[in-house]
Parts: sequence; C-alpha cells; structure tokens
Amino acid sequence: MNMDFESRREHCRQSIEAAIEQLIPPRTTHPKRIHEAMWYSLKAGGKRTRPLLLLAAFELSPSKQDPLPAAVAVECLHTYSLIHDDLPSIDNSDWRRGHPTCHKQFDEPTAILAGDALLTQAFEILSSRYQDVPNVTNELVYELSRAAGSTQLIGGQIEDITADPQTLTQDQLTFIHRGKAAALIVASLTMGVILSAASDAVLEPIRSIGLDVGLAFQLIDDVLDLTATSALLGKPTFQDKVTAVRLYGLETCRQRAKQHTQKALAACSKIGGNPGFLMQLIESLESRIY
Repeated sequence: MNMDFESRREHCRQSIEAAIEQLIPPRTTHPKRIHEAMWYSLKAGGKRTRPLLLLAAFELSPSKQDPLPAAVAVECLHTYSLIHDDLPSIDNSDWRRGHPTCHKQFDEPTAILAGDALLTQAFEILSSRYQDVPNVTNELVYELSRAAGSTQLIGGQIEDITADPQTLTQDQLTFIHRGKAAALIVASLTMGVILSAASDAVLEPIRSIGLDVGLAFQLIDDVLDLTATSALLGKPTFQDKVTAVRLYGLETCRQRAKQHTQKALAACSKIGGNPGFLMQLIESLESRIY
C-alpha cells in the first residue's frame, strides 16, 4: 500500500473526526451523563471504515454537496449497533477497541440509552444538514434506515443470536453476514453516490460492490476471531458462536474473502469516475487477514 493512499486515508479520517466534533452535542450538554457515554463510544478508537467508504464512493464523481455529515450519521448508527451488541443480554462483551464497553464503563441502562441516542442522532444529522435538498435527504434517510432495520442489520443480529451453530446452514450464515456486516457497508457506498454527481446508473453496481465488500469483511472478521489475539483486536476472541469458520474452515474463508474482494475490485474498475481511492480502500480491508 503506497504512502499516497495512507496519507489520503488519514486525511479523510481526520476530516471525519473533525465533523464528529462539530455535529455531536458536546460532552457537557445536559444531561451530561448520556452525552459522555455517547462520546465515550464514538471516540473509542474506531477505524471509521464505513464513513471512509462513503467518502470514497463520493469521490467517484464529487459534487458540491458535503459528504461529511452523512459519514458521521453512518458512524453514529454503527456505534449504536456496537453498544447494543456488547450488552450482557446479547454478546455480553466487556471490551471493545481495547477499552471497556459502554455498559462496563457506565452501566447497562446508560449504554442502552446512549445507543438509542446515537441511532436517533444519525437521522437528525441527515434531516438537518441536507434540508436544502429534500430529495437527497429522503434518499439518504431511506438507505440508512432500510440498512438498519428488521430485515437487514437487526434481522442479521437476531438470526445470529438465535441460530444453532450445530445445524447452521449456508443460507442462514449468508443472511447473517448480509445483515450484520454488509447492509451498512452497502448503505455507506450508496449514500456516497447519492451525494455525488454520479448518474443513477451507478447505484446498482455500487450496491453489488458493497455486498461483496461486506461479505468479505465479515469473513475476515470470523477468521480474525479465531487467529488474532485479543490485544490485536481490542476485544475478546473466540466469542462468536456462529461463524463462517465453523461452517467452511479457515482456508475456505480466506479464499471466499479474496473472491469477494476481487469481484468488488473488478466491478470498481468498470464503474467510471475516479475509483482509485475506493479500490485501494477495499484492498486494505482484505489485508487485515494477513
């Protein structure tokens, strides 16, 4: 990975951090406890993968619209999902990104409400920051709410916690991966294109790209859960019961992740515009496995 890409990614990440500081109520806002919990989880060291993907999709054909509010909205929703996933009633995780999870740092009721607040904040940002282009606002809200709903992100989560690892089928696992990982990645890329000057013809290819990137991402996560250390991941390993590794084995998971990544890259090369940063970002996500 060349330094130009690394510099570009870091520049975008810093822009996202600055936008978070601008768009989220300050920690001192009353009631202080809920805002401290929101900030604690938002600033717990995330890589900002989904907002970066949104910015990369926007760069296919940049427009006069500002993609940063949408990027922050995506990160708010993603962070909400992590807070709730970590709760004792779901994954019961004590660590996330090398820090105590929100319910450990504060308490369970505060964590639940912090997640709720971040979910709500996502849509407040979209509706307020793009109000001068209501058709764009509607499309952004639709994409993000659909990805977060009962048939995708939440649907994947409920299937994950209720599935029996001993009888898990390929169809079940694919549904879980589409919901838990791919849905928000697809939405991030699609929202970036909606804000760009790209034609509507780009939307369906970018959805397919997002699906492949999301499926590869979750396959790699499943491999890392078995092969990486807790110190490297910043969270406990061997926690996930329903994983691709159980169904396919490590080597097949690696092969499938590479296949999905290569399919996404091939589609990117044909999509037009300026796909360079997006392609490099997709490649960097796969490299986590090595």
